[in-house]
Amino acid sequence: MIATRDLLGRARERLAAAGVASPQHDAEALLSHVVGVPRLRLRLLADVPAERAREYDDLIARRAAREPLQHLTGTAPFRHLELAVGPGVFVPRPETEVVAGWAIDALAATGPAPVVVDLCTGSGAIAASIADEVPAARVHAVELDPAAHAWAERNLAGSSVTLVHGDAATAFPELDGQVDLVVANPPYIPLEAWESVEREVRDHDPALALWSGDDGLDAIRMVERTAGRLLRPGGLVVVEHADVQGESAPAVFAASGGWAEVRDHLDLAGRPRFATARRVG
Repeated sequence: MIATRDLLGRARERLAAAGVASPQHDAEALLSHVVGVPRLRLRLLADVPAERAREYDDLIARRAAREPLQHLTGTAPFRHLELAVGPGVFVPRPETEVVAGWAIDALAATGPAPVVVDLCTGSGAIAASIADEVPAARVHAVELDPAAHAWAERNLAGSSVTLVHGDAATAFPELDGQVDLVVANPPYIPLEAWESVEREVRDHDPALALWSGDDGLDAIRMVERTAGRLLRPGGLVVVEHADVQGESAPAVFAASGGWAEVRDHLDLAGRPRFATARRVG
């Protein structure tokens, strides 16, 4: 048996030395995963069996090599859900929970059975949350990357979401002009920003979910065009963007002439995070 305090202390120091942003949290989360004890109850665990400690050390080594925490545990929390994630799918971030929350709140003001389309669904996080929190909604989701689509299938199994494998630019032509809300967390990182992206993202998240042309706006322009096709007059679009795109992302919608009430919104850290607009007739 090895003392829990000693095990956590060494792990925290190793992760901090490797440049992991949240060494204490990650050390605790991985130990919680290994021993099957909730993280907040680890303080009640005096010792860890040697076999479990070896398993834990292996995971700490992988985390120190900057493998994403969620790949090691196999799950990622998102609003009220626990999603399955791993290699081949973009790990949902807390910032996107705010985007999903705005969409869910907006749906409260629509009809009794709103039609929703989630473009670039990735793990299915936004679509799953909307289906979970707005049960009357008819939610459709699309993902192009085969590996990510497989993860979305897993996360959306048993839900009411209609998932398709295809290109968001041409998806759901049968819904043209009938959708109440389009939501998207598309790729938005400029190609030239590769060096500035943290290793967990650039080395492990799929490239199709990250890069979006020289200015990072290519996919947002696609979302604007697709949302314009899908939405009914008065329908809403909400699209996540990088924190440096608080002016350029809304400008994509303002420039087209097909939108009113174009606004940008902050995340919980006070950074520009997503744009919204209403389709004009």
